[in-house]
Amino acid sequence: MTEIDNAAIDKLSPFKTLTPEQERLVEDIIAFSKGHLQGDYPAVYTIFGDAGTGKSVVLSQLFDRIQKAARTDKTSPFYQTKNYFLVNHPEILKVYREIAGGIKELYKKDFARPTSLINQLDKRNEKIDLAIIDEAHLLLSKADHYNNFYHDNQLVEIIKRAKVVVIVFDEYQVLRMKSLWTISRLRAITDRYPHKEYHLTHMFRMNASDDLVKWFNDFTAGQLTALPANARDGYDFRIYDDAEKMRQAIVRRNDEVGLSRILSTSGYPSTLDGGKHYIEEGRFKMPWDQYNYTVTPWAELPETIDEVGSIYTCQGFDLNYTGIIIGPPISQTPGTEKLQVNLDRYTDVEAFKKRDDLTDPAEVTKLKKQMIMNSLNVLFKRGVYGTYIYAHDPLLRETLTTLFTAAGLSLPKEE
Repeated sequence: MTEIDNAAIDKLSPFKTLTPEQERLVEDIIAFSKGHLQGDYPAVYTIFGDAGTGKSVVLSQLFDRIQKAARTDKTSPFYQTKNYFLVNHPEILKVYREIAGGIKELYKKDFARPTSLINQLDKRNEKIDLAIIDEAHLLLSKADHYNNFYHDNQLVEIIKRAKVVVIVFDEYQVLRMKSLWTISRLRAITDRYPHKEYHLTHMFRMNASDDLVKWFNDFTAGQLTALPANARDGYDFRIYDDAEKMRQAIVRRNDEVGLSRILSTSGYPSTLDGGKHYIEEGRFKMPWDQYNYTVTPWAELPETIDEVGSIYTCQGFDLNYTGIIIGPPISQTPGTEKLQVNLDRYTDVEAFKKRDDLTDPAEVTKLKKQMIMNSLNVLFKRGVYGTYIYAHDPLLRETLTTLFTAAGLSLPKEE
């Protein structure tokens, strides 16, 4: 394998070479923004794309070009405009601020959490010109007094305070009720303003075949399908019937190339009390990820090879190899090729806070189940060079093993 650059700042660098499609997209957003900077109404540009389709790379380069024009080009419509890059994810925010530290025209203060910017602008009675929002599916869509957000919707409040808003959105990465979004809920807001949309579809992150990516998507849609014969073409895909054996393999991958971690869905003891809570599966026993107080992303800390990552530490990041534990909330329906979601076994108490605008119990149940599958989708789309899977549910574990061997693949042995 060629030498691997594991730094998140390099993967999101504004100096990364764009594909022709990405370059056209950046240029189109710049033209759109120029056309609406002097408008009477805010304007919104939405980029849709699944995990790994290069959304953040586009935004990084876009913001770099705009800020260079804002600070150095007196002939540009962006000159002396006030612009911010927003992301509601503390781990990803660390990466963008580290990038800014090495570029003269970018300031760390240009990058902020949405609530911080909204409250700051209100305190100063100010507005801004352009807001770029990464991971817009993480924006709050209800008040969250614990985090000092007292309005009803972060996107609405940002649009009120900006002339142009550019967002990236993936409906399959919506993970919490307080950040409940669907495409229809999003468009109910964006359609009020001059707006434009673009869909990114090509998977850049994973070296996996399109057929294997489709198999992951079918899985998170609740359907077990035959594994493609090319599941391991250029990609290290494995099914394990022993979680400890999978852990040992991930440790070896980490020793070889770095940035390889064990990840898990919810369904195991987990409380925000500062203590360690363990995931146990037979011989396997490891603690959940701890809150990361450093400026370094969780996955880049060497010691986190001895922790299990969650959606809150790995979402938005590339990993070289992932060992994924599919926990108790997801099991196989006996006698079928379908998956079921067991809400009573979900242990992430923060995910399903009550919303006053949801009164239909059937709708609430459907949304909760979709969010659990979304969390697995986030985990499935992390591994650049390989994905290893272990399932808690015995029936699902057996079926996955059968599908693996039926595709002509051999189960991993001790290395």
